[in-house]
Amino acid sequence: MRRLASIPFALSVVLMALSASADVALIAPDGKVGFRIPYAVTIAPGTIFYETSAGRSHLTGSPSPSSASENKAEWQWKMSDGRLLSISFEPSKNGYTMKLSASPNEGIFKWGFALKASAAADGEYFTGLMERVVDGDDNESWKPGITQALDLRGQKVEMLVKPTTAIYAPFFLSSSGYGLAVNSTWPGLLDFCAESPNLVQVSFEGPSLQCRFYISKDPAAIVRAHAMESGPPFMPPEWAFTPWRWRDEHSNLPAYYDSTKVDAPYNSQVVEDILMMEALGIPCGVYWLDRPWAVGRRGYDDFNWDEGHFPKHIEMTRWLDSKNIRLMIWIAPWVMGNMHMEARARNYDLPGQIDNNDRVTLIDFTNPEATKWWQQPLKKLLKDGMAGFKLDRAEEQVPCDTAITVHDGRTTRELHNDYPHLYIKAVHQAAREVRGDDFVLMPRAAFAGSTRYGVFWGGDAASTDLGLRASIVAVQRCAVMGYPFWGSDTGGYRGRYEPLDREVTARWLAFSAFCPIMEVGPTRNRSLWDMPTEPRYDVELIAIWRLYAEVHSRLADYSYKHAKEAHASGMPIVRPLFLTFPDQKEAWRDWQTYLYGGDILVSPIWKKGITQHTLYLPAGEGWIDAWEPAKEYEGGRYFTVDAPLYRMPIFIRKGSKVNLGDLQALYKDSLARAERKPDLARLQKTVR
Repeated sequence: MRRLASIPFALSVVLMALSASADVALIAPDGKVGFRIPYAVTIAPGTIFYETSAGRSHLTGSPSPSSASENKAEWQWKMSDGRLLSISFEPSKNGYTMKLSASPNEGIFKWGFALKASAAADGEYFTGLMERVVDGDDNESWKPGITQALDLRGQKVEMLVKPTTAIYAPFFLSSSGYGLAVNSTWPGLLDFCAESPNLVQVSFEGPSLQCRFYISKDPAAIVRAHAMESGPPFMPPEWAFTPWRWRDEHSNLPAYYDSTKVDAPYNSQVVEDILMMEALGIPCGVYWLDRPWAVGRRGYDDFNWDEGHFPKHIEMTRWLDSKNIRLMIWIAPWVMGNMHMEARARNYDLPGQIDNNDRVTLIDFTNPEATKWWQQPLKKLLKDGMAGFKLDRAEEQVPCDTAITVHDGRTTRELHNDYPHLYIKAVHQAAREVRGDDFVLMPRAAFAGSTRYGVFWGGDAASTDLGLRASIVAVQRCAVMGYPFWGSDTGGYRGRYEPLDREVTARWLAFSAFCPIMEVGPTRNRSLWDMPTEPRYDVELIAIWRLYAEVHSRLADYSYKHAKEAHASGMPIVRPLFLTFPDQKEAWRDWQTYLYGGDILVSPIWKKGITQHTLYLPAGEGWIDAWEPAKEYEGGRYFTVDAPLYRMPIFIRKGSKVNLGDLQALYKDSLARAERKPDLARLQKTVR
């Protein structure tokens, strides 16, 4: 940075505007203050402000004498309310850190500024911030007629974690060569050219504001840098990349789906799933139990197993281990039963929690004593063989009020976004103590910092084609935000009391195979051999499940290799085309097509009734059709390919070592296996 303190203000503006590209330029037309950050972004003049109960104070006029060095440039202004406002920029390897502050700061509750955006015709594109397609209620993201996808242009996003599609990060990427991360857990609002067509307006609550600008013409470099600074991302064990299976609620029935009497000593539906998947050749490496699994009215009292639902649960866990299947269970950030009363008595509860009359007590994870107390039963479960936990509900019942403070002195308004991060961090500490690196945690809610501790799932998506559409957007948004390990409830979750949509489920199975986490369920608490509607034993769906579970299993080493890359460099496994081909306009437009790792291109289908699909194959590469390897395509344009129900477009980069095998033969074999109904009476005799 150049030393500018002795230069008159008007002249300094001119000199800085003409300075070398390594400098941040102060610009002040008509006395309205803004900044130009090298080549990529401009803070629009007249848009910097702070807010108090008296209203907004915008930054104008000449600065007081300012300081600059190689490591920092700072300007100060005397404001009309007597405060001294400071703006500083510190350069780093990947960009600049900007800090806005004032002295005194009492009474300041919000800061903001706006960035210049290119005209819509120029195609500037913004993505990141949230997993959901559009802000607001979950249902807006799969509302009929929705057209929004990865690009946030034209939207306003409230930076406040909401249920249940609840993965957020205060970071967005622009196609103009920059990314912006806000270092704050306070709520904020970002307006991407909705109110003003050429401005991105940014405002966050709090007494000061610190932001990080990442500057690069390579969007992947920006994504990597942010992922490593907010992480690095958690490194899952290899088994996490095998197929998973779950049901929303397990029953322990006297007979299996085919009326065979249950003689096995464990939960009937667990046994049925395992035996049927084995007989049908459907790979499975992880099985998880949702609530209820414990005693009590809601099945979650005191972390004590319900032996009626899950008899011999420790022996059942060992039985699964003998088959190389890890068991995970559902938890929440609250306690029930006797622990509910004890937490209240010890003041371990989160103040101001929203009461849903379930007699639950949210834990205040800012209190080290409370956290340690809550971790103890988790450690016992881990010692009994649990390989990890599904972490639910961290975004529900958590207050968001400036009048309520928690143990560490913050208000719940500031804590609300940070609560999911504190929750997974507490579970991670317990799991690492017991199992070292051999565990997985899977929450549905996340905020900055959460990526260090687990993998993630996409909330309660609608069980419709538009729910699948939203999930295709979600996995790519999460990749951009620094969450490289993600999966969704295959077939969707919302509408769980309605018949499962066969076509949507088939297409979702294909999509899930090319997500880092492939978890199949809840499928209405049933299996595809026990459907509530005809065909009840669904040969075609079973075959498609086997096909894509086998593909995902074959990709386990490939996925693990790219997981190590994500952990080491921040490069996600799922890669929107623009991360690899940013100079190709169609790579920004075809949001439905993405790379899985460096060598596989897929284009998941979500619309019903589709038998042919058109997708963009990027230029500069040759692409081999994984279904018909004799067909090779030179990229650089759109192609239309056949897409019957079982067949998702999959292409392999020419010259890569990826070999998925003969997919047509695999599907044919899967149909043949599915047509032979397994004999559960015979199979259960093997259960010990």
